[in-house]
Amino acid sequence: MGIIKDMVRNWLEYNEPDSITIKIDKMTNFEGQAFINDIWYRGEANELHQLYNQIDDKLGNKHFWSSKPSAAMNIRKIHTGLPGLIIDTLADISIDDLSKIDVEKRHEEWEMMDKEIKLKKLLKKAVKKALKTGDGAFKISIDTDISKYPIVEFYDGTRVEFEYERGRVKSITFKTKKILNKKNYMLLEKYDRNGITFSLVNEFGKEEEISNFAELSKYRPVENKAKFMMAVPYMIYESEKYEGRGKSILDGKLDSFDSFDEVWSQWMLALRKGQLKEYIPDDLLPRDPKTGEVLKNNDFDVSFIMTEADMSEGSSNKIQTTQGNIQHEALLSTYITALDQCLTGVISPSTLGIDVKKLDNAEAQREKEKTTLYRRNQIVGSLNEIIIDVINLTFKVYDNSRRKPITETKVTPTFGGYANPSFEAQVETVGKASTSSIMSTEAQVEELWGDSKDEKWKKEEVKRIKEEKGITSMEEPSINQDVDFNDIDTEENPQESEKNAESSKKVAKE
Repeated sequence: MGIIKDMVRNWLEYNEPDSITIKIDKMTNFEGQAFINDIWYRGEANELHQLYNQIDDKLGNKHFWSSKPSAAMNIRKIHTGLPGLIIDTLADISIDDLSKIDVEKRHEEWEMMDKEIKLKKLLKKAVKKALKTGDGAFKISIDTDISKYPIVEFYDGTRVEFEYERGRVKSITFKTKKILNKKNYMLLEKYDRNGITFSLVNEFGKEEEISNFAELSKYRPVENKAKFMMAVPYMIYESEKYEGRGKSILDGKLDSFDSFDEVWSQWMLALRKGQLKEYIPDDLLPRDPKTGEVLKNNDFDVSFIMTEADMSEGSSNKIQTTQGNIQHEALLSTYITALDQCLTGVISPSTLGIDVKKLDNAEAQREKEKTTLYRRNQIVGSLNEIIIDVINLTFKVYDNSRRKPITETKVTPTFGGYANPSFEAQVETVGKASTSSIMSTEAQVEELWGDSKDEKWKKEEVKRIKEEKGITSMEEPSINQDVDFNDIDTEENPQESEKNAESSKKVAKE
């Protein structure tokens, strides 16, 4: 039996399969995808039509924006502007809640700088571009002809290149288009720890001698002896598709936006086709009073159809009117489904001001609002880091330019809460808490007024409320520690006096 088992074991052999080779061609690189996202953000229907007529999706599918209507079919292609609305709204609800920035020990100096830098406005621009293209970078430079303070600029992902070493950004190259001698060139500014170097390439990617162009004489290498990079990369999400680059919030949603535009355009077409139609006999057709020719109708007028005049005996030619049947419920259902696909995981419909109460109850709307909260928290988290880095770096560049010691500056940005309830709702909530005695008067005032009132005002308000409720503040009685209990008269009842003295000493110790 043992011999048979050994023979079976020797016959059991497994041949490992060869590895499968799969080749997939990417449709675009990072810059190409950023350009497509930019066209969607801009929201121009004619630009989208031109874009998709030049894109090959490798599937042979026809997008709505690449399709052409048949002859004599006047189909109006409408863009809803949803991608741009999403990005602008997310940027607004994130940046507008930036209430203050505390710069320890150098606050007055920063306020003077910020009058020229306008950091809050620059941050809103950076968030929009990072959500659109994926990433970007802040560049800080010195130009005394323009300002005595450092100049802070933001370049989006299409105008920067990152060089990494051991997972960290080693250098950032900023690209600027230049037209010199009626030819297109690209000025490259490379920022690293050693300073700034400049180079120039032509439209074919060949490097040119920058000294040959008098217009670029001011672009000379800058050495940074302090050894820090005068640029900061910025991205909100990291891309898995493009290593080392950021991810746009529009990635993976473009097909849904295309379908949403198609649904809306078809709805408007159905309304146009379903308008009143008049069947008019030939002799009753509207005609030009000068030429006698039949007037042509257009898509926005009441359509009329010519019929032959009835010449039979006793008949009379009349104009007959019909109304098309528009499937409103089916169109609305399709519209909502397409809209959900566009907004899923990105933003809540109610944040965009879209009325969905006919389809969702209050609880469902609150759950959807969490999507906006998650996205906003991610953006605010990235802003907290970039604000600290940019302000710190600005002071470093400023101090280094004046040959002063470089030190770290403590920066604390403060953001307000999102989706705060109305004042009336807060009063109702705080009132219930007060009635239930689960919140102190100080907590009630703080919750109701927050940062809108100063500390002195809030303390006086607390005092006023307590006085109206009959609550007065009294000092706690204290025991005089200097009393000598041995001096107490004990002549009348020595034993009782001694007992009281011992008791008083015990209380005093406690």
